[in-house]
Amino acid sequence: MRRGFRSRLPKNRWLRWATYVVGFLVAWPIVMTLVYAVVPPPFSNIMLLRALSGNGIDKQWVSLDDISPALPRAVISSEDARFCQHNGVDWIEFQGVIEDAMDKDEAPVRGASTIPMQTAKNLFLWDGRLAIRKLIEMPLALWMDFVWSKRRMIEIYLNVVEWAPGVYGAEAAAQHHFRKSAKKLTKKEAALLAAVLPNPIKRNAGKPSKGVRGVANRILVRMAGMGPYLTCLER
Repeated sequence: MRRGFRSRLPKNRWLRWATYVVGFLVAWPIVMTLVYAVVPPPFSNIMLLRALSGNGIDKQWVSLDDISPALPRAVISSEDARFCQHNGVDWIEFQGVIEDAMDKDEAPVRGASTIPMQTAKNLFLWDGRLAIRKLIEMPLALWMDFVWSKRRMIEIYLNVVEWAPGVYGAEAAAQHHFRKSAKKLTKKEAALLAAVLPNPIKRNAGKPSKGVRGVANRILVRMAGMGPYLTCLER
């Protein structure tokens, strides 16, 4: 009996350590979301993963007041039109994706990734199209949207998202692509930056291709249709 008890010790020890690791991975984003409500994130998971692959990290945190109002308008109109209405997950768009996926005649042609979901991915997760990441993103996005104001959400997103290889945040992006501060971005420049978000590795806002310019022009049209204000971003 004593020998059997000893043989179970290593297995129990590994199980205990596995429980600690899983507990930490679950608790980390929950706790840090509370911290980031008042403290700027010093880095993101995506930054660290890119750095490990050889990219540098060019970033500079700025408040939303120091970013041209055109940029959040461009990004919201491009990435998450119902940003002010949903609770972190756009259930209307999500239902549409499910319906597309169930249509046997057509492949899904849209995604349902909201700005809170993209922020969760950037801060705590990884790139890629694995379904498990989306399943983790959704509860994190709901939690972040519950803890943060919409203004804080877009402020953090604009400061951590990648705009070019190794270039993170609106200020670094504005300097990199247009040699100016984020506060001085024009509507056209904001639309170009929003246009590269789906693929900042291959798309270039400073030297846009014909395709990127076309996307930016469509974003400008959407921005004009949003009206003068995004009330959810007001203090």
